Amino acid sequence: MAVVFDSGSGSLVLWFISLLLLGAKVKSEPTQDRRALLAFINQTPHANRVQWNSSGSACDWFGVLCDANRSYVSTLRLPGVGLVGPIPSNTLGRLSQLRVLSLRSNRLSGEIPSDFSNLTLLRSLYLQNNELSGEFPLSLTRLTRLTRLDLSSNNLTGPIPFSVNNLTHLTALLLQDNGFSGTLPSIAAGLDKFNVSNNDLNGSIPETLAKFPASAFAGNSDLCGKPLPPCNPFFPPAPSPSEIPTPNPVKKKSKKLSTIAIVLIAVGSAVVAFLLLVFLLLCLKKRHRQRTSKTPKPPVTTRAVPVEAGTSSSKDDITGGSTEAERNRLVFLEGGIFSFDLEDLLRASAEVLGKGSVGTSYKAVLEEGTTVVVKRLKDVVVTKREFEMQMELLGKIKHENVVPLRAYYYSKDEKLLVSDFMPAGSLSALLHGSRGSGRTPLEWDNRFRIALGAARGLRHLHLSGKVVHGNIKASNVLLRPDQDAAVTDYGINKLFGTSTPPNRVAGYRAPEVVETRKLTFKSDVYSFGVLLLEILTGKAPNQASLSEEGIDLPRWVQSVVREEWTAEVFDAELVRYHNVEEEMVQLLQIAMVCVSTVPDHRPAMQEVVRKMEELNRGETDDGLRQSSDDPSKGSGAHTPP
Repeated sequence: MAVVFDSGSGSLVLWFISLLLLGAKVKSEPTQDRRALLAFINQTPHANRVQWNSSGSACDWFGVLCDANRSYVSTLRLPGVGLVGPIPSNTLGRLSQLRVLSLRSNRLSGEIPSDFSNLTLLRSLYLQNNELSGEFPLSLTRLTRLTRLDLSSNNLTGPIPFSVNNLTHLTALLLQDNGFSGTLPSIAAGLDKFNVSNNDLNGSIPETLAKFPASAFAGNSDLCGKPLPPCNPFFPPAPSPSEIPTPNPVKKKSKKLSTIAIVLIAVGSAVVAFLLLVFLLLCLKKRHRQRTSKTPKPPVTTRAVPVEAGTSSSKDDITGGSTEAERNRLVFLEGGIFSFDLEDLLRASAEVLGKGSVGTSYKAVLEEGTTVVVKRLKDVVVTKREFEMQMELLGKIKHENVVPLRAYYYSKDEKLLVSDFMPAGSLSALLHGSRGSGRTPLEWDNRFRIALGAARGLRHLHLSGKVVHGNIKASNVLLRPDQDAAVTDYGINKLFGTSTPPNRVAGYRAPEVVETRKLTFKSDVYSFGVLLLEILTGKAPNQASLSEEGIDLPRWVQSVVREEWTAEVFDAELVRYHNVEEEMVQLLQIAMVCVSTVPDHRPAMQEVVRKMEELNRGETDDGLRQSSDDPSKGSGAHTPP
């Protein structure tokens, strides 16, 4: 029997089918998200306000919102519900479709889980007013769709990473009331709201952030630049003789003196002049009597001996400088190329380059356009004479892989070092500056060139200068535009005394330095070995992931190599380069010998350079084979034995 549908019955059938499909959608349940939420709430102590019925739909739970089809959780809002303790890993990080997450105003502690990097669709993250600790979570810098990030009022520490620039859609970044330190990165995102007040930040405020009010930067005592007071001058100027105030300065008065006052002043002046004349006559008469009562002696002529730059007279050794003019000057070292004085330096515009345990470094641009680096030392304990002798020694070191020390300044309150400015930055910035999508990888040839240049500079310090560097690290390896490296901050460890803890080389210091606090040539070799491992692995010695595991970089490399996972050691950016695996392995072997725990098992720097140059014997036009200590290069150094 044939069944015939008219237009009305057809519409009825379609409506019935739609109703069935809608019913099927209503009954759908985000099973995976449901399990993740239950795991989170079961592992996190909380108030009774959060009562999720495990038998009901997760989309109906308190604080949970799902999409229109109830197929995934899109929003989780649990503000002020008494959540206590750390955020469990492998719970909220499984909500892969989450758009909004708010856990503000609770008592959450510990670090933000690394698996938050899985929340790639997250647009808003509110974690303010908790007790979260640790450094700025790098996992959050991978959430490229974030528009609002609020981590304020927590206990977060460490630097604000440059990789925040990966968050190109960010409009609000609120980090106030934490313990963030270091300098502010130049954030290029189109921010409408920004606040880093009440932290421990230092340095100059980048131009990209200068549009925000001063209240956004308040509470950071070492921040400067617009909208805060300018960074210049970067140290308090010592008064010049012409600036010393007179004991009784005469103040100008707006009213004219009366005739009586003028007469009284004239009479008083005449009386005073008469008394002075009488006193002078009496002194001359008394002196004449004394000279006539004694046998005359032949006159003795005296001649003032000028004190040359870099030296001091015996009187200076006793008093630490005889006149204000002597104290208020720069001392230029051998082979200086600059012609400016302390006043020029005081007027220079300054920008903070970095702040460390030995002092703060500034980029100073003088009025005539000269750019130098000024390091303002702190906690110097040696005498002026000892300081000058060490500066004279360091000033004689000339080598293409050593940043020359140009001048110094010593006073009771200020100790300054002046050296060349290297516009290409440091190895540390090049290796770790930005690991985001816009990063330009540091290729193998350049890494090897930098390592070899640093090795040659260190060898010259040991052989020709007889100087222990004492502070080898990636931020003290500076680069020229041609990627040639030069070491800086060398030989200044003697200025701080033996009682100073060796925290200035944290992550790079040799095991024996921790115990004896004595720096040697072999401890320099150990630090250089750690530097090689940093170049090969792309990991900083003080990287958070290593600190969490409680091991240092050399031990981590040893553990990976021991398990025969040598390929896992190398930086992922180096894996794509072909025909260099053998060179990388050989350089890794050199590094592992340098970081031997027994100092006598480590090679000398001249042996390290020789082995590194042998790795590159196949190269032809890069000049890596020739030693930089060759006298024909004009370095002023002798050829090492």
